[in-house]
Parts: sequence; structure tokens; C-alpha cells
Amino acid sequence: MSDAVKRPYHVNLHELLSLYESNYVKLLPLLSSEKYVGDISRYQLFEHEYGIEIIELTRYTTLICLFQNDENDIPLCQSPHLMVRLYHDAKMAEVLHLQQYKAFKATYSYPNREMHQQNEKQQVNQFLCDWLRYCLKYGTKKRSVS
Repeated sequence: MSDAVKRPYHVNLHELLSLYESNYVKLLPLLSSEKYVGDISRYQLFEHEYGIEIIELTRYTTLICLFQNDENDIPLCQSPHLMVRLYHDAKMAEVLHLQQYKAFKATYSYPNREMHQQNEKQQVNQFLCDWLRYCLKYGTKKRSVS
């Protein structure tokens, strides 16, 4: 029997940056053409309503909040709520907050107190990518609200 040596997790930077670029490209068509702080674009996806609110606008970045807004929310299930920063000069979008979790590290030691996965940052950005793909495929734009 040989002792298995566990190698430390290393971020695949190329894969992570590609994911950021993909998220940026997917987010652009979902944003309102009129960009101002407080603008909310709403989408209907089957029985669910999603919103994208512009929180902050600067010359090179935009901070947005993606959320599910349903009257029929199940109290035991927390609806998705993400804060995403778009970097227009780099053409990338990165998840900054997901639910109550903020400022994801590139890697986490495992196990850890918060029980984050080693590649948590990669996973939350992949979740955004999958969610955006779903929105683009099945979503119907409702309206833009101030």
C-alpha cells in the first residue's frame, strides 16, 4: 500500500479568466440599454422573475445585483442573490458576493471553518455562467424599472 500524497489545489488562472470573460459577454445583452444607477431589468423565466439592478457606475466598472424576485418564494429556500462587478476595460465579470458570502479568496485550505470548497471562487463564477446561459436561453424581458 502506498501513501497517497495530496497535492495542494492551484487555481487554473486561464480557466478562471475565460469564465470571467464568458460571464461578461453573457451579461451585456441582459443589461438595459439605458445604464444608470437604480435601473432594474426584469426577466421572466417560466414561473420565476429575475432582476438585474445597477448599483454603481464608474468609467471602467459597473456593479450589479442579480436577484430572484418571486411572490411565491419558499421560506426555507433562499433565492439567488449575487453582486457582480463588470470590468469594461478588461471585458470581464466577477462574482463578488453570493448570498451572505463576500470577497471570495482564490483558494481555501480544506477543511476550513466556513466549509468553503478549495475552488469556491471558480464554482460561484461557474454558477453565474450557468444561470446566465439559462436566462439567455429561456428568459423573456419584461421591463426596465427605475
